[in-house]
Amino acid sequence: MNETLRTIHSLRTIHGDFTDREVSEADLTQILEASVRAANASGRQSYAIVVLDDRAKMKDLFGYQGNRALIYCVDYTRIMALAKHLGHEFDGDHIIGFITGTMDTMLVAQTAVIAAKSLGIDSMVTNGLHRNSLDKVYEALKLPATSCFPLVTVVLGYPRQEPPYQKSRLDLDAVVHNGEYRALTKPQLDRIVAQYDDPSRHIGLIPNWQEQGFRHYLDWFYTKWTGKPAAERVATGKVLEFQERLAKSGFWWPEA
Repeated sequence: MNETLRTIHSLRTIHGDFTDREVSEADLTQILEASVRAANASGRQSYAIVVLDDRAKMKDLFGYQGNRALIYCVDYTRIMALAKHLGHEFDGDHIIGFITGTMDTMLVAQTAVIAAKSLGIDSMVTNGLHRNSLDKVYEALKLPATSCFPLVTVVLGYPRQEPPYQKSRLDLDAVVHNGEYRALTKPQLDRIVAQYDDPSRHIGLIPNWQEQGFRHYLDWFYTKWTGKPAAERVATGKVLEFQERLAKSGFWWPEA
């Protein structure tokens, strides 16, 4: 492996257990400069990055703390402001714009994670903001009410202790389709179940699923973690909150 591949293969998540050691301003600048080098659609960079250094605010907003938090938002307000500044019109407020902006935003977030690791700085990628009230998040971060949506947070810092293991991933033949998409066969599905069950691979979320009486890890996952699908496709709870926020932001158009 070259140095870049070694960095990628060494990635791991630190679940908010960071020390008080500071991430230097020089390192933070390098992370951000590398982050925005990620590919983006039509050269628009349809995202915004909010940098937090207030640990109490981090804990309140998304439940974890680190030395810095980079909140990555799908954002078209800058692009729209530039259009208006030059006497043009631009509208990215629709579901296609949201999906395109999401791709841009996730690419820059993951690039930040890799850049940080290359500097010896660990991270955690979390959607913890979404478990909070979105109205509270918008108010706390002073986000624009329209054309902007907080997508993901990268928490940066130095771990208090080394994780006991690095999580593995599924084998390539479980996720890679050559030439065209193909349905998984029963033997392939059995192999994937076995990969999740293999205690040496640490693919799943918890290690003690057997102690809880489950035959397979995925039995725990589908019954305790994800639960049963809704009986009716009626938006309630967080699903309804997201749809209403996306509509308020302009990214979701209610049917006429």
